[in-house]
Amino acid sequence: MSSRRALHFVFKVGNRTETAKFYRDVLGMRFLRHEEFEKGCDAACNGPYDGKWSKSMVGYGPEDKHFVIELTYNYGIGSYQMGNDFKGITIQSPNVLGNAKQNGYTVTQEGNLNVLTSPDGYKFFIDDKESNGDPVKKVTLASSNLKKSVDYWSNLCEMKIYSQDDKCAVLGYSDNQCKLELVDIGIKLDHAKAFGRIAFSCPRVQLAEIQDRMKSANQTILTPLISLDTPGKATVEVIIVADPDGHEICFVGDEAFCELSQVDPQADKLLDEAIAADKSDEWFQKKGISKAAA
Repeated sequence: MSSRRALHFVFKVGNRTETAKFYRDVLGMRFLRHEEFEKGCDAACNGPYDGKWSKSMVGYGPEDKHFVIELTYNYGIGSYQMGNDFKGITIQSPNVLGNAKQNGYTVTQEGNLNVLTSPDGYKFFIDDKESNGDPVKKVTLASSNLKKSVDYWSNLCEMKIYSQDDKCAVLGYSDNQCKLELVDIGIKLDHAKAFGRIAFSCPRVQLAEIQDRMKSANQTILTPLISLDTPGKATVEVIIVADPDGHEICFVGDEAFCELSQVDPQADKLLDEAIAADKSDEWFQKKGISKAAA
């Protein structure tokens, strides 16, 4: 499906100050958009929370040509319990390891992989060399049954299988896009509270087709086809489904999303202003209590 694109992965974060430093100063990304919301998202973009929250998109370039990260911050929540569902994101860059050293971040090893962990506990695998194209190469998720997972992603989501063995499979929509890697861990997945979501775009007309296909196969539809409004910006249509292990997948209509995802030159300023205006850390410290842990 060359008309489909890998867009972003959603993380919940509890410390925007340290998180912003990590993505800017260590990974070397830039903020592309920042938005503040007074109530929860109708498609649970910020998780199952109803209060004030923010969304920040960060990456190595515009989302129409790069795979980026969506950082969701729920005011009042300082941390999220990690599960065993997310394994890591692979980045190819000759600069990240040096940036990590300069900023006091520890680089660990898993086999032959350099591993950096974000302030909220998410792993990044760093391939220390120049990238051809987008530095973000793949998202790695756990699977409890690789055959079942591959069947779902290749047949129902119509992804191309790039490689596969008994323990691992790599899939994607295009040779030059970020890939999805599935790793069989042999046990049931626990998504805990920090569970994320991966997003793809497709022509708007395909959204209803995806929904019908999932219904016919008796697969989980978390959010039936819905329109989401962003004040002053495009209204996008999405459907959110879940694979056999419960990994959340968002398909969004490409035409409106291309308009919505335009880079905002004020993104850094808006994020910094929101961080400065957020006095929740000071309030909790003054009260002698900690922010809630989800």
